Amino acid sequence: MARGKDARVTIILECTRCVQNRVNKDSIGISQYITQKNRYNTPSRLELKKFCTSCYKHTIHGEIKN
Repeated sequence: MARGKDARVTIILECTRCVQNRVNKDSIGISQYITQKNRYNTPSRLELKKFCTSCYKHTIHGEIKN
Protein backbone atom coordinates (compact mmCIF):
# COMPACT_ATOMS: atom_id res chain seq x y z
CA MET A 1 0.00 0.00 0.00
CA ALA A 2 1.54 3.25 -1.13
CA ARG A 3 1.65 6.30 1.08
CA GLY A 4 0.51 9.10 -1.19
CA LYS A 5 -0.60 12.60 -0.41
CA ASP A 6 -2.49 11.88 2.81
CA ALA A 7 -4.25 14.83 4.40
CA ARG A 8 -2.95 14.06 7.90
CA VAL A 9 0.80 13.93 8.45
CA THR A 10 2.83 13.12 11.56
CA ILE A 11 5.00 15.98 12.81
CA ILE A 12 7.48 16.50 15.64
CA LEU A 13 7.27 19.57 17.90
CA GLU A 14 10.47 20.73 19.59
CA CYS A 15 10.99 23.31 22.34
CA THR A 16 12.30 26.50 20.73
CA ARG A 17 13.79 27.82 23.97
CA CYS A 18 15.91 24.71 24.55
CA VAL A 19 17.13 24.72 20.95
CA GLN A 20 18.29 28.35 21.23
CA ASN A 21 20.08 27.78 24.55
CA ARG A 22 21.60 24.40 23.59
CA VAL A 23 25.39 24.33 23.63
CA ASN A 24 26.00 20.69 22.68
CA LYS A 25 24.00 19.27 19.76
CA ASP A 26 24.19 15.76 21.25
CA SER A 27 22.43 16.72 24.48
CA ILE A 28 19.24 14.81 25.24
CA GLY A 29 17.58 17.60 27.24
CA ILE A 30 15.24 18.83 24.50
CA SER A 31 11.51 18.42 24.91
CA GLN A 32 9.81 16.84 21.88
CA TYR A 33 6.19 15.97 21.19
CA ILE A 34 4.76 13.89 18.33
CA THR A 35 1.39 14.90 16.90
CA GLN A 36 -0.53 15.08 13.63
CA LYS A 37 -1.75 17.97 11.52
CA ASN A 38 -3.86 18.38 8.41
CA ARG A 39 -1.54 19.60 5.68
CA TYR A 40 -4.35 21.26 3.70
CA ASN A 41 -5.84 23.27 6.58
CA THR A 42 -2.47 24.19 8.12
CA PRO A 43 0.14 24.47 5.36
CA SER A 44 2.53 26.60 7.45
CA ARG A 45 4.68 25.32 10.31
CA LEU A 46 2.73 24.59 13.48
CA GLU A 47 3.61 26.24 16.83
CA LEU A 48 1.90 25.19 20.05
CA LYS A 49 2.45 26.12 23.67
CA LYS A 50 3.40 22.90 25.50
CA PHE A 51 5.13 21.94 28.74
CA CYS A 52 8.88 21.51 28.42
CA THR A 53 10.35 18.87 30.72
CA SER A 54 13.82 20.46 30.51
CA CYS A 55 12.77 24.06 31.26
CA TYR A 56 9.92 23.05 33.61
CA LYS A 57 7.76 25.75 31.97
CA HIS A 58 5.14 26.10 29.28
CA THR A 59 7.05 27.24 26.20
CA ILE A 60 6.43 27.46 22.47
CA HIS A 61 7.13 24.22 20.63
CA GLY A 62 7.67 24.53 16.87
CA GLU A 63 7.45 21.98 14.10
CA ILE A 64 10.79 20.56 12.95
CA LYS A 65 11.72 18.92 9.69
CA ASN A 66 11.55 15.11 9.72
